[in-house]
Amino acid sequence: MSLVPKLSPHTEATIHQFLRGHLTESGAEGLIVAVSGGIDSALCARLARDAVGPERTHSLLLPDAAFPPSLQAEVLEYTRQLGISCRVIAIDGPETAFRGLLPEVTDRVSWGNVKARLRMVLLYLWARERRLLVVGTGNKSELLMGYFTKWGDGGADLLPIGDLYKTQLRELAARLDLPSSVRERPPTAGLWEGQTDEGELGLPYSELDQILFGLEQLRTPEEISRAAGISLDRILGVVATVERTRHKRRPPPIPKLSLRTVGLDWRE
Repeated sequence: MSLVPKLSPHTEATIHQFLRGHLTESGAEGLIVAVSGGIDSALCARLARDAVGPERTHSLLLPDAAFPPSLQAEVLEYTRQLGISCRVIAIDGPETAFRGLLPEVTDRVSWGNVKARLRMVLLYLWARERRLLVVGTGNKSELLMGYFTKWGDGGADLLPIGDLYKTQLRELAARLDLPSSVRERPPTAGLWEGQTDEGELGLPYSELDQILFGLEQLRTPEEISRAAGISLDRILGVVATVERTRHKRRPPPIPKLSLRTVGLDWRE
């Protein structure tokens, strides 16, 4: 029994149709992606460009003070090659202002979440001005693990790669011949110096995706352990994280007080 998720040959076409359909239905003028130099945002920008054309695809680069100038130049060159617009807006000023409001808060995760939410605010500000839909860059591995900031990078109108595991994204990036620098760069949210996705998650995506794919197939942790050769303790840790972060994948709960309730039985 293989637990390696496979990439469908129709993946690109399905995502293109998804993006075009939602853009048409919304009446918006185009799509906007926050680009960072990572594989997820680079892939979303490429998929959006291919789906609706460069003239209707836009991007923002939202660096903090620690963002390397060389990476900024690389991101701008990538968007230039795609033929899409890219505006750079530094977030270090607003971040400093927030830190001044609450100097007693020192937790780096809390301030990392502030950065993610500042980026979301700027994305929606620009999207509202230009009548654009915000394209989120979250993938299935991150969504299931709750590895995103609520109302930060989790805030988006569309999640075109939300049903693809990280290992599938790497395969798709290779298929589309994204730059090797993008494909080989260690994944990071860039929330503090030295931070990496796999370091925060506690295991490599090659193992994580097998565990999550096994859970998707309703395999027991014991079955996954035997098939993937991964310790049962690591699998149970992933199961616990998926359960603990369930609230991040749901809309805010509303008490049932009427015939049909938003988010419960009022079907959209």
